[in-house]
Amino acid sequence: MLTSNKQLDQKIQEYLDHQFAGVKETQQLFQLKEELYANLKERVSDLMKRGSSEEDAFKEAVISMGDLSGLVEDMRVYGQDTARQSVDSKAANRLSTAGIIAGALILLTGGFLSAIVYFVTGFQILGSLSIAWICTAIGVVLLAYSLLTRETAQRYAMAKVRALLYALGYGSIVSALFLSAITYSATGEMFVGIATMMLWFVIGFGLVLSLALTGKSRLKKRYE
Repeated sequence: MLTSNKQLDQKIQEYLDHQFAGVKETQQLFQLKEELYANLKERVSDLMKRGSSEEDAFKEAVISMGDLSGLVEDMRVYGQDTARQSVDSKAANRLSTAGIIAGALILLTGGFLSAIVYFVTGFQILGSLSIAWICTAIGVVLLAYSLLTRETAQRYAMAKVRALLYALGYGSIVSALFLSAITYSATGEMFVGIATMMLWFVIGFGLVLSLALTGKSRLKKRYE
């Protein structure tokens, strides 16, 4: 488990900012610093659990990272290659756009299909809710992931793993609501519906909340 010491968080961020000082801010640099930040923080936490003081743990973790000059130079060269940055950004945003469109279409399809099933089956709600649940959960996960991994003029794209966890958290919350409605419709017992919802809702909400509380700003410096 990672330490939540705010001073340590700031110290790690300042160290990385110092290492990459003078390097143009790009999406790739943002992602690299995020990865290095997570690795450093985890290493410090492990050392502190073994009995090291925060200061000693930080120093040892920095030493264990080794020489970052190669990475710094790679990012410096990349920051000067505007053509490559443009190509990478456009490619990533094309994937994001495709995901957003697919997610929206899945949501719309689910709405239409659930309405069709509802009327075809003589106003039976269970089949309609089941289709709506599957399509909505998939659509929400895809939309959330695609939006979070999209770079904009104001914000950097979120790291893919973190974005996926966010998306799964939202999907779990949506699934909890639909499963509750399905269970209630099948049994007629409200407490059964609430009990069914509780586990998946708590998991999804807890995941989203933990990510929100441990996240860092993705605002680009000129908008901070």
